[in-house]
Amino acid sequence: MFRHTKLLQFEAKPEKPDPVYARKLQELIGGAYGEMTVTMQYLFQGWNCRIEGKYKDLIMDTATEEIGHVEMLATMVARLLEGAPATETAEAAKDPVMAAVLGGMDPQQAIVAGGGALPNNSQGVPWNGGYIVASGNLLADFRANAAAEAQGRLQTARLYNMTDDPGVKAMLQFNLARDTVHQKQWLAAIEELEADGLEGAIAPTALFDEENQDHNNTVWRLSDGSDGSKGGWSFGGEGIEYLTDPQPLGGPGTAPKPDPALFGTYAPIQDAVGTVKGKAKEAKSKATKKR
Repeated sequence: MFRHTKLLQFEAKPEKPDPVYARKLQELIGGAYGEMTVTMQYLFQGWNCRIEGKYKDLIMDTATEEIGHVEMLATMVARLLEGAPATETAEAAKDPVMAAVLGGMDPQQAIVAGGGALPNNSQGVPWNGGYIVASGNLLADFRANAAAEAQGRLQTARLYNMTDDPGVKAMLQFNLARDTVHQKQWLAAIEELEADGLEGAIAPTALFDEENQDHNNTVWRLSDGSDGSKGGWSFGGEGIEYLTDPQPLGGPGTAPKPDPALFGTYAPIQDAVGTVKGKAKEAKSKATKKR
């Protein structure tokens, strides 16, 4: 059960409207690493969690907080769009909404949302459920969570430097702080999973005896340059060996003969070469006879 408190987790009041910046903030709502992504990611992780107790509570606490972050950002976007204020372009357009659109505002914010936020990124691309990670394995999920919070904080930091509005900056300062603590909590939870004996360093903690034992301890040098071997992983750390000249282990990646009904162009490699050579010889023989 969820309940909505009619108060924002933190204030979202810009000093003045700015429809162009409102479009930029859409990235923090509906982008791949926006608040909608972490909201749904944590909700589904929590719903899929098979362990009642501290881990599930942590996931659901954070998921519910993220819903509030979406609300804060949506409120800020609506307030930044308030009145669709004039920019320099406004003098050329009597309609202030049209002036804002011409000046860089997302047209869909006006046409579709009536001056409000959308579940889209800053380019107007709709949010996609494919962004979320909810595997049921807490180690894999918590690592994905830490990465998502890192990317989200990075984008928030970039947007923080794109505005001088004190009200917007104050809200983003709060968001930066929450992204900081969320990274810390997921990293701490990863350590605790191992301490509790639920997971090890590798996810999942299974099938180690089934995997190919010749290839579970090597890093392949497949990019030009020699700096890769300078990494700590190449000095025997974690039982890893750095291969400076790895060789392919398989044959040609030739696709099999297609279904004739699909009309795909096909000829076995050797036959194709032989056919070409045969036609060349035949043409040469005919030319000789004509002479």
